[in-house]
Amino acid sequence: MNAPVQDRRHSSPEHRAAYDRTIKAPDEHKPRLITSNTGAQAVHGAGAIGRFNTRLAVVVTRSVGTMWAAYVFTCIALISLPAALASHNPIIIIGWIAQTFLQLVLLPIIIVGQNVISASQDARAEADHLTLTALHTMNVQQIEMLEQQRRILDQQHKILELLPKQA
Repeated sequence: MNAPVQDRRHSSPEHRAAYDRTIKAPDEHKPRLITSNTGAQAVHGAGAIGRFNTRLAVVVTRSVGTMWAAYVFTCIALISLPAALASHNPIIIIGWIAQTFLQLVLLPIIIVGQNVISASQDARAEADHLTLTALHTMNVQQIEMLEQQRRILDQQHKILELLPKQA
């Protein structure tokens, strides 16, 4: 027996309402461009404090999320390496590797990777937006052409109805 298909996506009531409107009137839908920057208000809010928090987070992320920060953090981490090695204690050496080196150095490298991924996603979103806009425009034109054809067919039908009456 086949189980009923369930939609497992979680979406907001606003999204579901917009989806329903789009399904009911697809010719009225206008494609929108959504990029990484679009979501800033959803995270921190649109007020003054939200804008401040967003700006501060972006400044810190851009500062720490560089390979130069990774190099600086590596140098800082290496300062304590001789002391860790001199202890000859495997727990201290492993602790230095895990808590000092990995956390300090991997943080900016991960942010750099996320920035690269985000940039490619934004580029893909822009390309998809152009494609969807072109498809939307073509669909609107096709609907207009079909409407014109329907009017012509209606006129021809009326003419054909009049012909037997004249004979």
